[in-house]
Amino acid sequence: MHKRETLKIVLITIAVLAVIVINALILTKREPDILDIPETPEATKPVPDFSAYTDVKEKKTAFFDYLRPEVEKQNAYLLTLRHYIQTLYRKALNEEPLTDDDISRLEWLQTEYRVKAEQPLTSRLLALLHKIDILPAELVLVQAANESAWGTSRFAKKGYNFFGIWCFVKGCGFVPGKRNAGATHEVAKFSSLSRATYTYMRNLNRHDAYTDLREIRERLRANQIPITGVALAEGLMNYSERGAAYVDELQTMIRFNQEFLTE
Repeated sequence: MHKRETLKIVLITIAVLAVIVINALILTKREPDILDIPETPEATKPVPDFSAYTDVKEKKTAFFDYLRPEVEKQNAYLLTLRHYIQTLYRKALNEEPLTDDDISRLEWLQTEYRVKAEQPLTSRLLALLHKIDILPAELVLVQAANESAWGTSRFAKKGYNFFGIWCFVKGCGFVPGKRNAGATHEVAKFSSLSRATYTYMRNLNRHDAYTDLREIRERLRANQIPITGVALAEGLMNYSERGAAYVDELQTMIRFNQEFLTE
């Protein structure tokens, strides 16, 4: 009888401790933050074998259907950031103090999007609004098709790099087969499609080479004109050594593939 009572007490104690631990985990679990870069388990799955398609229309449909959800997710994230920055801007105009969380997030955004911290607060927020905005899905999708040979390049298949993104630290990616003598760049390798797409969109939104793209977009938004891929492609002159010919090719691809780009 004594042994049974002892066992019962031990079991009750273990059960109580388990409840305490579970509650502690629930209470200490961090709530998602507005700055959290969106990532999904699907984004780490192997890239489909697009070279297996023999029908061109089926291949294009499969390619765009694979990438589109990620592009839309990243654009939704950019709009969330814009709305948050607009909230901070209204606070600044009304001379309302920012919370500690606001200040911490603002510091991250300034670093991530290369906005100078020594500027007045309103200037920093306007600079962020200039840089943090959507990129038309049609533009992202045709650039991915162009840069990855419709998803068949080894950089896309093995590193989720559909956008020809370079990196400059030894071992950061793949050494391109036709790299010029003396060049040190590699083609970046990513852990997921989410990370690759985020990095590509961030590059267009912050790099000095794409200032024209951001200015075109801001003018369109200010005049309440739709932000289209054809219009923003004009700002990608520096994305390729081919310059104007590259821009023309992207615009032609958008027009030619409308039936696949529209859901």
